[in-house]
Amino acid sequence: MKSKLLLLSFLTFIILFSCKQNEKSIQKKQIVRKQPKSVSYKLENAKTWLEQNATDVSKIEIVTAINRTDKKNLIKLDSIIIPSDFSGDVVYYLPFPLEVDYLEEVSKVLLFSYPTQTFAAYENGVLVYSGPTNMGRKKDKTPTGLFFTNWKAEETTSTFNDEWDLKWNFNIENKLGVGFHEYELPGNPASHSCLRLLEKDAKFLYDWADQWVLADKENVKVKGTPVIVFGSYDFDGAKPWLQLLKNPKALDISEAEVEKQTALFLKAILDQQKIREDYSKTSVQ
Repeated sequence: MKSKLLLLSFLTFIILFSCKQNEKSIQKKQIVRKQPKSVSYKLENAKTWLEQNATDVSKIEIVTAINRTDKKNLIKLDSIIIPSDFSGDVVYYLPFPLEVDYLEEVSKVLLFSYPTQTFAAYENGVLVYSGPTNMGRKKDKTPTGLFFTNWKAEETTSTFNDEWDLKWNFNIENKLGVGFHEYELPGNPASHSCLRLLEKDAKFLYDWADQWVLADKENVKVKGTPVIVFGSYDFDGAKPWLQLLKNPKALDISEAEVEKQTALFLKAILDQQKIREDYSKTSVQ
């Protein structure tokens, strides 16, 4: 009887220990966010709205995100989309889901949606940051697929035009010179294949994403943070976010859609993640 009790105690310990190990292996971030009571949208004159709200930083952040532009270019637009309720955090006015269970094992991944001109940063399936982007124009489309962050520079010169200074630049395709960085957002795909960001967003991703580790000048030992660029943009149609006027959820990206766009690359992402984790362990020793 005593031996049976000891065996039962041992098995219980093993189960509890195993559960705790699993808990430790995936520690999801807990982010407290403020959700708006309801969201609907209307068109307003850009100049008039800015005259009334120019000093309201929170409103400006939400409106520039919705219109995929920056404050400088906001006033150049005739009409802008305004939400009925400004009480929520900016992520609630953008299309990416707050959690994606499918990405639970992925420590970090950055997604760029061409159709919605937005990006999202996830840690273990939890959305930690999101914002607007202006990607490649019709004749210089941003390449889609899986990339990894390479090298970064607080300021560098564009390979397309040496008169363009790119701030908070993070390269994702070294041979083609494609990367994400701060640059003006006119409110539509306008770049020469790079992924333009607001300054605050570019700074966040600059610090958040990992650089590559080189074995030598020509070979990569450890790749950086995975970046997935997906979808296509209707360059001849109306701006997609105008659909929000009729349906506030028109651009929403579901968990299933994120899974669909990442499923093909998941093994490669996890393989590279393991390489980075092993490298981090050995470099510490």
